[in-house]
Amino acid sequence: MFLEGQKTMTDPTGGTPPVSLPRLPCSISQRMDLIYKTEWSEDLDWDQVSVLAQHVDAYFAPAGAKIFEQDGQGHCLCILVEGEVDVSMTDSSGTKKNLSAIETGKPFGEMSLIDGEPRSATAVAKVDSKVLTLTQDEFRALSEEDPKLGSILLFKLAELMSHRLRQTSGMLVEYLES
Repeated sequence: MFLEGQKTMTDPTGGTPPVSLPRLPCSISQRMDLIYKTEWSEDLDWDQVSVLAQHVDAYFAPAGAKIFEQDGQGHCLCILVEGEVDVSMTDSSGTKKNLSAIETGKPFGEMSLIDGEPRSATAVAKVDSKVLTLTQDEFRALSEEDPKLGSILLFKLAELMSHRLRQTSGMLVEYLES
């Protein structure tokens, strides 16, 4: 549980924290419980969930908090374990466009985990939420420690990105036809 006055996380490598939110103090066991609330646990055995739990951190995002911002530096994937997150983009005229509502158990921000490029959208907690993060550095370390798990997660990311690209392509076709 989030404790009032809890400090935000500092990256143990001395780099930029993955998100500017208060860190939830969680044991490996508690992080495993959080992972089991997500679709990411469906294809993993207990040992793999345990390894993944050693490489993620948990954060509290109060309602209205920006988890990350469009054009901000990104280097992590987020997995929503409790709550709801709205994802939006601002177009060239400065108009905010809502893209999607992320529900409990779903990942978001995956492109930055893969390419480390600036964020393409803004993610804001719609209600008080809990988020797990997996940074590029931790993903690399996990993949070296357990190559099979790294492959499973990479395949899950590819499936997710393919699904979202198909959705976007469908929306683009509708837009072009009108």
